[in-house]
Amino acid sequence: MTAKTDPAASSQDAQHPVPPPTNPHLALFVATAGGLGYFPKAPGTLGSLVGVAIFGLFDYFYPLEIVPNSPHAVWTRALWVATWMFPVTLLIAVAGVWASSRVAKRFGEKDPQYVVIDEVSGQHLTYVLALALGNWKYLLLGFILFRVFDIWKPFPARQAESLPGGWGIMADDWIAGIYAAIGLWLARAAGL
Repeated sequence: MTAKTDPAASSQDAQHPVPPPTNPHLALFVATAGGLGYFPKAPGTLGSLVGVAIFGLFDYFYPLEIVPNSPHAVWTRALWVATWMFPVTLLIAVAGVWASSRVAKRFGEKDPQYVVIDEVSGQHLTYVLALALGNWKYLLLGFILFRVFDIWKPFPARQAESLPGGWGIMADDWIAGIYAAIGLWLARAAGL
């Protein structure tokens, strides 16, 4: 063993080894909604459909039977949403910020198209804020309204995209969800 054939490792390398980059597998799974974000056509629409499915399944398995014209119907629905849906909404939002931040940082992209947890979160938020009923008319209208606002990005959705990391990825879809929820409230007031 000579200095020419086996150079000694520098003391700096020995103190601070650089680990190889790894893929954040759990973050990718969450950010892509179980891989749906990798579909080549309309991954955002598929992510929105996951948000519809989550709300629809909770409404199916934990139904709330109320008399539609009852003066307490809205408050009963609000209590149901606060009990069952708000924790789910919060969990999706927190997981979305975490996962999309990790994925965007790892791959050096600001808002990757395959990250669709933002659509899942925004779509779900639409129904929660609207205290939507679980019938197909509200689910379909909420889906359409959310997709329109998500694509259009009215103020301040486009500006929210400039927030750092996962916050910017998620916030514009939350704003689209708020607009879509307002649309559902207006539709309900109009008698739909």
